[in-house]
Amino acid sequence: MPPSIHNQNKSFIAGFRDALYHCDAAQLRTQLNTFFTPDCDIHLTYPFEDLTGSAALHDTVYAPLLTAIPDLERRDFIVMAAESNGQNWVGCAGHYMGVFEQPWLDIPPTMHLVSMRYHEFFRIEDNQIVEMQAVWDIPQLMLQANAWPMMPALGVEWPFVPGPASNDGIITTPYDAAHGAASMQIVLDMLRDLRNNDKGVAAMNLEKYWHPKFNWYGPAGIGAMRRVSGFRNWHQIPFLKGMPDRDAFLEKGVALCDADYVGFTAWPGMHMHLTGDGWLGIPANNQYLTMRSLDFWRCENGMIRENWVLVDLLDVYHQLGIDVFERMRELTVARRGAIPIR
Repeated sequence: MPPSIHNQNKSFIAGFRDALYHCDAAQLRTQLNTFFTPDCDIHLTYPFEDLTGSAALHDTVYAPLLTAIPDLERRDFIVMAAESNGQNWVGCAGHYMGVFEQPWLDIPPTMHLVSMRYHEFFRIEDNQIVEMQAVWDIPQLMLQANAWPMMPALGVEWPFVPGPASNDGIITTPYDAAHGAASMQIVLDMLRDLRNNDKGVAAMNLEKYWHPKFNWYGPAGIGAMRRVSGFRNWHQIPFLKGMPDRDAFLEKGVALCDADYVGFTAWPGMHMHLTGDGWLGIPANNQYLTMRSLDFWRCENGMIRENWVLVDLLDVYHQLGIDVFERMRELTVARRGAIPIR
C-alpha cells in the first residue's frame, strides 16, 4: 500500500526539521527556499507578525536568531499530520535551544544554554509549504535571561517543558483515520463543554475528559499545572474571571488528528473582552481582544492525558497598548551598558 499523503508530508517536513537541527547559517537561506514557496503566507508571534516568503522568514527571523544563538538546534517532540477543511497540514512542537551569546530582540544574552518552545503548523501543497502559523515562546527566553517584564505566572515556570510521557509524539506509523477520529472526538467533546462557562466551571465536565494525572503545559507567563484542580486554580478560574465572554473559533480553525494526538490552530483562535477582575495583573478596560493559541493534546485510554498550549501573550499585551519590550529594556538598561556615567 502506498504511503498516505499525511505520511508523505511528514517525510517532507523531516527535511525542514533536519536543516534546523543541524542549522548551518551558510546554507539555511538556500534550504528554506527549497521548502517554502516564494509567496508563502507566514504568520508568526509578535513582534514578527505576518511575512511573505522564505527570504523574509530567513532574513527577519532565523538569521538574527542564529546570530544570537550560533549553535541553534531544533528538537521536535510532536510531529503529526492530517487534513482539515480540505487542506493538508503538519503540526510540530518542540524546542529551539543553544547557547545564548548575543542579544536577540534586545533580550540580553546569558552565555548559557537556553530553550524556547515552539508550536508550528504548516500547510503543504505539492511538497512545498504554502502557509505557516507559529507561536514561539519568546517570553520563555526573557525568563531565562532574568529579564522578566510581566507579572509572575500562577503556574510553574519550566525552562524546558517535557514532551509526551509516552515518547511517541513523532508519529511515523501509517496514517490511521479511524484512530485519529476517535482522538479528535474526545477533544471536540471537551472543547464544546468548555463553552459552558456561563454555567460555572463544574458544568464544563473536565473530569469526564481529563485523566486524573493530566498535565497542562502553558506558556511562560501562565506556567504548567497538573490535574483538573491545578488547571482550575492557576489558569481557568483567573482566565474566566477576567474574560467571561471568551469564545474559540473552533469551526474556523485547523483541527488535526493523528493517532493519539490532536492539534489545533487558528489565526486568531479566540476572542473576548477584558472585563471582570482583569487578567495577568492587567486591570480590566472592557477592550475587545483576540488571542493566538496553538494547542496539542495527547489522548490515552479514552481520556486526555497531556495538553501543550502556547499563547502569544506578547500580542495580547500589544493589543492592550503595553510595550513589553520597552519594559524589558528599562529593566536591563544597566546590563546593556546604556546608562551614561558622569
